Amino acid sequence: MELFFVLLPAFALFCLWLGYRILVKAGFDGWWTLALLVPVVNIIMIWVFAFSSWPNLRANAERDLN
Repeated sequence: MELFFVLLPAFALFCLWLGYRILVKAGFDGWWTLALLVPVVNIIMIWVFAFSSWPNLRANAERDLN
């Protein structure tokens, strides 16, 4: 049981780090990762970011058109 309380914060920090990396690569502000800590907001945030147009993809598309 003690191992659980050691691994749980490590896993949570790992998930936050992954979310931060994904958001930054997509072109969003990394601070949005903190929304993963709010229970209902985190699910809504994942859906919004999944179906919105990502700023980095828009910049690449505009650069390809020129």
